[in-house]
Amino acid sequence: MTKPILQVSGLTMDFGGIRALNHLDLNVHSGEIVALIGPNGAGKTTFFNCVTGIYYPTEGDVLLNNPKGGKTISLKGLKPNKVTEKGLARTFQNIRLFSKMTVLENVMIGRHCRTHAFVIGAIFRPPKVRREEQEIMNISYSLLEKTGLAQYANELAQNLPYGAQRRLEIARALATEPILLLLDEPAAGMNPQETMELVDLIKEISNDGQAILLIEHDMKLVMTLSHKIYVMDYGKKIAEGDPAEIRSNPDVIKAYLGEGADA
Repeated sequence: MTKPILQVSGLTMDFGGIRALNHLDLNVHSGEIVALIGPNGAGKTTFFNCVTGIYYPTEGDVLLNNPKGGKTISLKGLKPNKVTEKGLARTFQNIRLFSKMTVLENVMIGRHCRTHAFVIGAIFRPPKVRREEQEIMNISYSLLEKTGLAQYANELAQNLPYGAQRRLEIARALATEPILLLLDEPAAGMNPQETMELVDLIKEISNDGQAILLIEHDMKLVMTLSHKIYVMDYGKKIAEGDPAEIRSNPDVIKAYLGEGADA
């Protein structure tokens, strides 16, 4: 098997005397949809925060291997904006849009890490800068089409229905041209119809070759989409495997249902 694009080894995160992550190992390969699941408080979002530079882990490493070539790099210690530049993009549990900006502008902001114009160019706007601005707009609009949001392009982000706001966050993340897309509870708060639309969108993105790592509590969504699933409990990995293996794993059943699950 080829080298994973994301290779997490021994990841540990302590907050004072509390160990939120305990020597966690996880790999994501190119083109995979990998799910990270576990009960509330298991450490899933802490894991995302360590991988994306929000937290500096106590131990372990996070390695990124670009499938298009280039050397393996460690993401440990990089600031979030640098992690994004290297090829990781994420969404959040709580929607974080620029509510007073248009839908198109929100996606265009995602292109910031791939632009080349500096302050002087932005002021005087020579032809090269104007061409880049047009390219940013074209790419952003195509992502709105991909995510089913083109009809909202000139609407303020705050006016979108809830499910559409979730998809807008994904469109903005895709605008960064990620090697790996991290989705933190993308279906949270969605109704069944919105969840079905989300499943179709994630499948479409994956079919384009995009690697995806997601945290999600909707087990039907997880089992439908995932190629591989990692299960956490109290900061530790307790299981990994394909959906069929995870569904029947006694440690997973115990973690979700409690000690008396086998009674």
